[in-house]
Amino acid sequence: MRRNIVHSGADALIYEIRQIVAIAKQIEAKGVPIIWENIGDPIQKGESIPDWMKEIVSGLVTENISWAYTATQGDEHTRKFLAERVNERGGAKITSDDILFFNGLGDAVAKIFGFMRREARILGPSPAYSTLSSAEAAHSGYEHLTYELNPDNDWMPDLEDIENKVKYNDSIAGILLINPDNPTGAVYPKEVMREIVKICEKYDIILICDETYAHVNYSEWGSIHLSEVIGDKVCGFALRSISKEFPWPGARCGWLEIFNRKNDPIFDRYIKSLLDAKMLEVCSTTLPQLSIPRVYSHPKFLDHLKYRNEKFRSRAERATNALKGISGVKVIQPKGAFYLTVLFEDGVLKNHMSLPIQNDVVKEYIAPMLDKVALDRRFVLFLLASVGICVVPLSSFCCNRNGFRVTLLEENESKFDWIYATLANNIRTYLAS
Repeated sequence: MRRNIVHSGADALIYEIRQIVAIAKQIEAKGVPIIWENIGDPIQKGESIPDWMKEIVSGLVTENISWAYTATQGDEHTRKFLAERVNERGGAKITSDDILFFNGLGDAVAKIFGFMRREARILGPSPAYSTLSSAEAAHSGYEHLTYELNPDNDWMPDLEDIENKVKYNDSIAGILLINPDNPTGAVYPKEVMREIVKICEKYDIILICDETYAHVNYSEWGSIHLSEVIGDKVCGFALRSISKEFPWPGARCGWLEIFNRKNDPIFDRYIKSLLDAKMLEVCSTTLPQLSIPRVYSHPKFLDHLKYRNEKFRSRAERATNALKGISGVKVIQPKGAFYLTVLFEDGVLKNHMSLPIQNDVVKEYIAPMLDKVALDRRFVLFLLASVGICVVPLSSFCCNRNGFRVTLLEENESKFDWIYATLANNIRTYLAS
């Protein structure tokens, strides 16, 4: 073409969680049944939505208002309801004007980085969640800037690493947290979050916290929201969603809770640009927004959360126990979200290692993919071709460590135990090959 129309950050738009599906589909078509452990969709893994929640949504469908546009910023009643819930926690205070709805957090993330000055960088965790790391890298045109999560300290953020990177790189305009974390399942205690708030205050930068899994939390200390620790000086916002906690991933309904907006005119203008961008779309989807106050205030909702958290806590323990004691492998038991990260220790994986593949057509199909590939991706490909379990390599989470992420979502309990026993057996076989 006469002009190059490709954005400089186009190559950064990588989402291995979905991209590996294309390979798995080809393997499935060649005769190997696939067990999908790559993506966090509770519904596709067999979770049933409770009847009382379905009744709320089906009732809303009969109300004409659920078929209409809503306010650009989000339904006013829902925003007031959410603001009141934030204020009840203690800590930062907000109003309904500090809530901004999007068509899912994917839409929110695209706008957060799409309307941020290109030279402004956001420092995020490694391992990173692909949607966030890819969006930040694409907006800047450079590799995503990261700080380390330490597997020897329950995947806690390395605070010294964070401060050094902020101190010596003045392009960093903010810090990103994911709490509970995806992909590690770590949950940050209040003390850790307060230390990060102090760094943001010291260097006059914003703090962003992805709270997608805020109520999928089975840690000893429970949910700690950004609003509880951010105070009244640091500007920032939390990303919230109903995708994982109703769960209703197909609703594509997420929102920002914005804190201390008026403390800084630059931050205030930036937030206004996000609202202006939403105005160009008119509004986000109405029906899921209208369901939020009714679901959150339903007398069965807290028991629903407690039941799910106990379910995932039990599965996290069983999965961790299944993988314990494998030489060369480190597994930290998750405390939130519904993922588990299996970490291969440095130097354990080798290019000669393999798993037996019974299907010759599949063996021939993956052979060209095994050259010049990350060592953990090589294991993932062998696992997929050998036993049909589809997981995601840790190196695709903007991470220089080898491992993989697997879910805790399988609702069939015997199948769940089979998945983890099979993973354990195949890891041992691969490392011994």
